[in-house]
Amino acid sequence: MESCMEWLDSKETNSVIYVSFGSLASLGEEQMEELSWGLKNSNIRFLWVVRESEKMKLPPGFLDEITTSDMGLVVAWCSQPQVLSHRAVSCFLTHCGWNSTLEGLSLGLPLVAMSQRMDQPTNAKFIEDVWKVGLRVRTSEKGIASREAIKACVREVMVGKKGKEIRKNCLRWKELAKQAVGDGGSSDKNINELVTQLIDTVTGAEYVKPVQSIK
Repeated sequence: MESCMEWLDSKETNSVIYVSFGSLASLGEEQMEELSWGLKNSNIRFLWVVRESEKMKLPPGFLDEITTSDMGLVVAWCSQPQVLSHRAVSCFLTHCGWNSTLEGLSLGLPLVAMSQRMDQPTNAKFIEDVWKVGLRVRTSEKGIASREAIKACVREVMVGKKGKEIRKNCLRWKELAKQAVGDGGSSDKNINELVTQLIDTVTGAEYVKPVQSIK
């Protein structure tokens, strides 16, 4: 973790893309190869979390190339909130799990969406078409995102014209998220209501009246 943060500390502000597919997603070897070279060819520095069990899928020579050029760093684990909050990180390439999506939104980070399964494709659609805070990487008929498509999305978000508009939208969503968790915000109210209901349930307040009415 220290080397990860030290690496980020040595990079310019808003110059790095963070890449993570969560703790469960497992990419096939072909997709890992395309993602690897897509990131490398984007000419944008990246920090990529690859679990130890997945590292064998990285293409031969890839780690040596990014280490020599200092274009990227591959780690087995990192504190995602800490990394996403770092001044050097300017974009999040994600599998669109709900927690990761919310973390990116709340921090005002543009998202590059590579959804895999379950709710992730829906989240990815919202990211691009509804909230307009990122771009989806399109896939082939085989379900593979090519290195060219990955490179194009990364560069568009980081240095392209669409990226500028996306960043404006991200700042708006960051402010909305801040308001939601603040005093009197929607999340603040919902948490308070949930706690009240739980207390009522535990103390029996929700069940006393129905039982008495039956009698």
